[in-house]
Amino acid sequence: MAEGSSSSSLTRLMSILDIFTETRPEWSSDDMMTELGYPRPTLYRYLKVLTDAGMLASNGHGIYTLGPKVVEMDHLLRLSDRLVAIGRPVVAQLTEQYACTAFLVRWYRNRLLCMHSETSLEAPLSSYPRGRVMPMNRGAIARTILAHLQSRKARKIIESFAPEGPEDARKAYIAEQAAALRSVRRNGYAIAFGEVTPGVVGVASPIFDEAAEPAGALCMTMRQEDCPHELRTLITQAVPAAANSITVTLRQSRHTGTDHTHLPLQEEVKDR
Repeated sequence: MAEGSSSSSLTRLMSILDIFTETRPEWSSDDMMTELGYPRPTLYRYLKVLTDAGMLASNGHGIYTLGPKVVEMDHLLRLSDRLVAIGRPVVAQLTEQYACTAFLVRWYRNRLLCMHSETSLEAPLSSYPRGRVMPMNRGAIARTILAHLQSRKARKIIESFAPEGPEDARKAYIAEQAAALRSVRRNGYAIAFGEVTPGVVGVASPIFDEAAEPAGALCMTMRQEDCPHELRTLITQAVPAAANSITVTLRQSRHTGTDHTHLPLQEEVKDR
């Protein structure tokens, strides 16, 4: 009983961090109570724990933001994330070869999170800096992840985005999406035209580690006018090959214990 209660309390405490988003980076304690439904004494106890740990910061007037510990942890993540350490030179090679923007994306908790991006364009149309959450209901990255999830899990996510309305229309939408995902799985890549950013074509392929489901994805975006059919043919070969090279190196590093995690200091400085 006590163990279950402790676990439940920890879950409630951590759920406070989930309400901070790009569209809502600041919260008052009163708004938190309304959003989360926690009693005031319980919420204040949790807030004290999180602020003492540096996970939250307060301006002294009941307004909270994420705290400096998050920045410290991000620095440590940059030093230890194998996906970024192994994928970074692959991303750099793609941006050297093509006039494009390339992204490394992590799949976690039904979210797509940009972990690293580079561009060879002076004025890129698409911009997803590190830490920005990407849409799950449209675009090449979302489809390439959904296509390689367990079918039951993928269907549940698709259903959550199905339009409200007649049941026949919902079923038709779900069937259409499922067919598109089967095609993505066969091809090894997904392609999208202006779905996330108008005027941009995106090509994405999954990245796997030891798990059966994708750990993330590699994506390349270009202006549609700079991407004729012949070039698209090359890109739809280059992106899956590059993603597969990351997958192979990830799996080899797990088996051999090769350390790809510590990034060169000059590259860390460049990122900042």
